[in-house]
Amino acid sequence: MSQIRIILLLIAFYCAHDGVAQSTEYNKKDIAALATKANDYLNEYKFKESLLYSREALKQAIYIKDDYLIATAYNTIAGNFDELSESDKAIFNYQKALYYASRTDNDSIKGWLNNNLGNMYFFEKKDYEKGIDYYRKAIEYAEKTKDTSKLVLTNLNIALGYFEIGKFEQGYPHLQYINTHHSKHGDKDTVVFLNMLNGSYFGYKGQNEKAEFFFAKAIGIAKKNNEKADLAYTYQEYSKFLLKIGDYKRAYRYLALYDELKDEIYDSEKLKKADVEGVNLEIDEYKRALDKIENEKTAQSLSLKKSRIIVFLFVVAVFVLLLLLYTLYKNNNFKKKANAELMLANEELVVANERAEEASRLKTQFVSTISHELRTPLYGVVGITNMILDEHKELAESPHLNSLKFSARYLLSLVNDILQINKIEEKRIVLETLAFNISDEINIVTSSLQFIANKNHNKVTIDTDDQIPEFLIGDKLRLSQILMNLASNALKFTKNGEVKISANQVRIDVTCHYIEFKISDNGLGIAPKDQEKIFEKFVQIGRRDDDYQGTGLGLSIVKRLIELFKSEIHLESKLNEGTTFSFTIGFEADEQKRREIINNIEVDLTSSQIFTILVVEDNKINQMVTKKILEKNNFKCDVVEDGLLALDMLDKKSYDAILMDINMPIINGFETTRRLRAKGITTPVIALTAFDKEEITEESISSGINDIIIKPFEPVKMFQIIHSQIHKSKNLN
Repeated sequence: MSQIRIILLLIAFYCAHDGVAQSTEYNKKDIAALATKANDYLNEYKFKESLLYSREALKQAIYIKDDYLIATAYNTIAGNFDELSESDKAIFNYQKALYYASRTDNDSIKGWLNNNLGNMYFFEKKDYEKGIDYYRKAIEYAEKTKDTSKLVLTNLNIALGYFEIGKFEQGYPHLQYINTHHSKHGDKDTVVFLNMLNGSYFGYKGQNEKAEFFFAKAIGIAKKNNEKADLAYTYQEYSKFLLKIGDYKRAYRYLALYDELKDEIYDSEKLKKADVEGVNLEIDEYKRALDKIENEKTAQSLSLKKSRIIVFLFVVAVFVLLLLLYTLYKNNNFKKKANAELMLANEELVVANERAEEASRLKTQFVSTISHELRTPLYGVVGITNMILDEHKELAESPHLNSLKFSARYLLSLVNDILQINKIEEKRIVLETLAFNISDEINIVTSSLQFIANKNHNKVTIDTDDQIPEFLIGDKLRLSQILMNLASNALKFTKNGEVKISANQVRIDVTCHYIEFKISDNGLGIAPKDQEKIFEKFVQIGRRDDDYQGTGLGLSIVKRLIELFKSEIHLESKLNEGTTFSFTIGFEADEQKRREIINNIEVDLTSSQIFTILVVEDNKINQMVTKKILEKNNFKCDVVEDGLLALDMLDKKSYDAILMDINMPIINGFETTRRLRAKGITTPVIALTAFDKEEITEESISSGINDIIIKPFEPVKMFQIIHSQIHKSKNLN
């Protein structure tokens, strides 16, 4: 509305005349200039440019910690959203602005912001009581600052609000105040509304000649000053008056003029100039950055209760890890027992061959089963960890929670790699391309292993070369898995000693930086005759029956992962003196490519279109995690626990997509999909399962499933698949 634009202009004016304290790159004068530019673009209906300048002004204001300039930037952002009819976002940013304004001594901006919020609640949300409350606060600030011009504007808004809902007698005292003081303290931009309000009031009182006079005067001034928005509003109110007195022909004509002018304003001047694509994403990025700053400020004030939550979750993760290791230990014993039985049955070649084939089949089935059974609870662990992060923003920078997150990631990698060692040997694992910081990854590894270091009274030291670029590009998860395996082995076999992890840049080849990693300890050491054996599967050196040291797979996996990086591992060790493992890996450090990678993994989830998803899942924890992920990202979601209930729901309601678990009671996901396809239902079906993708691809295609997501998964990948399948379905239809 025009009065909001007036407020934004005045706020920008005050910003432009503030102090000149210097920051590192900008001072207050520079930031005020940015804010003024943003406001100019807003008045020209160039919303994308206005938001861009507002966002930069906000960034710099936060940098120099100027609450007043922060408030003005938020106010301009809110004005953009108000013009774009996104009232919720406008209110959110006005309230942010009011929060920062309350931390200043400037009562003028507090009054303006209360006035703006009053407009939003009164005219957009129709919450009249709340709107009036904000108007009254605005009047209090105006009286405190003795600013009669602001009192006139706020009284005008209150009168307009009361007249809008038909409470003319309650609004009339405010109209009297404006009539008394407008000539001396009023603004020329509000004179159209003043005459229109007088026309509305006299029309209500039945004094039609006076009403006609004031409406005509309002229309004439608006035309003369080319105030299209105010003229359109006046046309609308005049049409209501004409309809009331029975002049239907003229009422219709002025209503048509209102519609024509409204279309001109919002189609030709606003909508055609508004390039709002990406606005929501930019604002969300800024909000995330601001939230991060606020979280950093509050991180030091974490309560004992929150610390206990972190410790509890860490203990749960350790318990799951120990349970996995115990399962692998049992599997190892099972394999040894099967081999012994085969050796005893060697004389009966045919029988032995049949037993070997049976053992192979059982092994494959066991690997498939345990993979499914481990991934299912892991999905719950990873999902609940992310939910806690969302619900407790103050924990985002906690080293304990970061260790828990890393442990969950490492545990998932361990499950996928140990249970599928054959994939590594067959070169079927493809390295990922991600941007990461080496120091951060090493610190996370050492933090996750701190409990082992404390147990054996070891000191862990880190030495990172300052020449290494801040961000590198490569598979950070595989690198962390290598470092985790080597460092944990060093800590296990060292007592009251020191373990050192170092990373040094040894050479640069164009954009590829070669980093040499070393993990050294002064522990037991490895005998020369055993140094070649340790990289074989299920080999453990110097193990006692009462001292369980792991599965014997760690160094085998490390060797094969380093080979995937096209490198090799080197070992130097002396008994009772210590051991050093070293390897060199090349990582890219192209800044432009790093930005492209980060941009490509981000998904715009701010689309105004809301999709409805049916989740078919029997596991209660996984139901909760999946539903939380979907609803957080603006999806509507229904959940059923078996295939028959899903078929019943599809008879009653249509959905944009279906997330289908495979392993369910009564009927599985394949059979459920076949039945719904037999009914002629073409809704995209996406398998959400813990089975290995290769195992179910063929049957999924034959049953009518459109795509497969393996649990646990990255939410970004899930939304990419869902959006892709929905768009394909709608284009085909």
